[in-house]
Amino acid sequence: MTDSRSDRDDDHPPRLYNPYQDLQLPIQTLYKLPTSPEFLFQEEAVAQRRTWGENLTYYTGCGYLAGAIAGAGKGFVDGVKASEEGDTLKLRINRVLNASGHSGRKLGNRVGVIGLLYAGLESGIVAVRDTDDVINSVLAGLGTGALFKAASGPRSAAVAGAIGGLMVGAAVAGKQVLKRYVPI
Repeated sequence: MTDSRSDRDDDHPPRLYNPYQDLQLPIQTLYKLPTSPEFLFQEEAVAQRRTWGENLTYYTGCGYLAGAIAGAGKGFVDGVKASEEGDTLKLRINRVLNASGHSGRKLGNRVGVIGLLYAGLESGIVAVRDTDDVINSVLAGLGTGALFKAASGPRSAAVAGAIGGLMVGAAVAGKQVLKRYVPI
């Protein structure tokens, strides 16, 4: 087996880096950084997507954070509305903080679980189909909605599955539109 690293170095010359360039020191470039990403194993270089563990962490974390922020905002509004006329400032602040914390945790946990289900289903579908395309995402959205509302009965599960599939389909279509028309 030949060393392909030297072939890659000829295709992409290294990027020169001087950490002291803004200090106007008479030091030449100290480091030669590669222009392409480096991987420890060849299998990582071939893969063009995140692993199932990275997906699980990403979707669950983003879902929890988004749900907690939205829930805290809803709790803030509810806490302000629930204040009574004779309340002191300290009591009003306490009511707002309690309502924000309660609603934030509640909604954050729900959306985090939805992210967990979606990441698991999407990774499973990619593994079964051995391809990565839009169909995997839409099927994962359908399954996530159906699983999340499965305890509420078959009708609720079907409606939630359809909503999940439509939401993921709209998100994927929106991403494609952004890629095409918005230069990033």
